[in-house]
Amino acid sequence: MRLYDPDAVVWTLGTLVLIVPVLIVAIRQSGATARTKAQLAREREYQRLTELAVNTQELTDHKLAEISTQLAEIKDRVASMERSLKEID
Repeated sequence: MRLYDPDAVVWTLGTLVLIVPVLIVAIRQSGATARTKAQLAREREYQRLTELAVNTQELTDHKLAEISTQLAEIKDRVASMERSLKEID
């Protein structure tokens, strides 16, 4: 009495030899796809942060120009007041 049928063993091993490489390739490809998606998401986030930084810098430059203009006006007014006070003395 045989415990294992040799034909069944051959078919089982043959099937494993054919299926295991396919599974390995499929798992590796899904991992590569997941890594690529994560990398693209990171790059999109970096791009968004870069655009935000550029917009913030432009706003800061605009505000600085406004403040510089106001400061120049204040300097002119103070100089005018100093002249007026010197004339009064």
